[in-house]
Amino acid sequence: MVVDHLRPLFPYLKKYRSAYIWGGVCVLLMNTTWVLFPPIIGHAIDDMRKTGVKLHTIGMLALMLLAVSVVKAIFQFLIRWVLIGASREIEFDLRNELFRHLEGLSHSFYQRTRTGEIMAKATNDLNAVRMLLGPGFMYTANTIVFTALALTFMLRISHHLTFYAFLPLPVVSIVIQYFGRRIHERFERIQAMFSDISARAQENFSGVRVIRAYVQEEAEIAGFETANREYINRSLKLVRLMGMLWPTLETMLGLAIVLVLWLGGREVVLGRITVGQFTAFNTYMVLLTWPVIALGWVINIFQRGTASLGRIYQLMQEKPEITDSLMVKPLPLGEGLHGEIEFRNLTFSYNGNVVLHGIDLRIPAGTSMAIVGPTGSGKTTLVS
Repeated sequence: MVVDHLRPLFPYLKKYRSAYIWGGVCVLLMNTTWVLFPPIIGHAIDDMRKTGVKLHTIGMLALMLLAVSVVKAIFQFLIRWVLIGASREIEFDLRNELFRHLEGLSHSFYQRTRTGEIMAKATNDLNAVRMLLGPGFMYTANTIVFTALALTFMLRISHHLTFYAFLPLPVVSIVIQYFGRRIHERFERIQAMFSDISARAQENFSGVRVIRAYVQEEAEIAGFETANREYINRSLKLVRLMGMLWPTLETMLGLAIVLVLWLGGREVVLGRITVGQFTAFNTYMVLLTWPVIALGWVINIFQRGTASLGRIYQLMQEKPEITDSLMVKPLPLGEGLHGEIEFRNLTFSYNGNVVLHGIDLRIPAGTSMAIVGPTGSGKTTLVS
């Protein structure tokens, strides 16, 4: 379900709900204006067929079309300003919360999790979520609203033609479900591979002295090239899938336009609709081309975004091994910790093997202490 995929984002959407409400209002106003474009052309054609072509009529038509285009452009700018801006704010909040969460995780988490994987989730995955919240929501709303409004006007022109214009919709729905599921799966594999590449690069850069000391440059270069090649192969599979999606959607739309031209021409010849109405109907079909194409892009954005959101949410679900009590009070603003460190009867074990037993230790504030002992005596464990 769509709602289940977006559930982790609900607190952020609630925080910026006013921006999304205003964005929705602008989407409605823009498409309400733009949907008037074809009827203006249709009425003008019918009027000129009755009264003849007049310069005054052409001038009025041009002014009306210009006014519609200007109003549409204003609301289109406002939509992008509001919705894209809100997605950037959520990205900012999500990045800060992710960093704050990572700062509080235990040392064991960083021992079992590669740094490159964390970096990939904090950068690439976060950007995919931002695209979902901005362009993804924006184009989805535009497609739904304009299609609904256009359908209303098309039904007023001809129920018969509208039926055939939307006849391929069931096929389009099946195509969307088929491609959407596979895009999601392939993008998850791509992001996992990107995490491996980032981790390998980070480990090589941080351990470059060891690599050079053991003359392992060529081996590491070969390993990185293999991982990079696998990443490219997985990306190309997704590209081929997306390359099939858009032409398929455009083919469905093309078939609908052919049906409309054939059957609509007959309607005009039989006198059931006027030439202007037929022109307006075909203009609606042309204007629906971009929403259909955008639908393919939205599917891609949504599947990428939900896959990345799942990876980030999985990271946010990590819990520190030791958590502060709810009774702990925060320090007053401007004050730091000046206390001493003290252990009493500390015992610690790994997998049932006791490493530290009955340790009592007190380090006064402002002092330093050295811990010495043979290998495996528990020095690192004590400090950790």
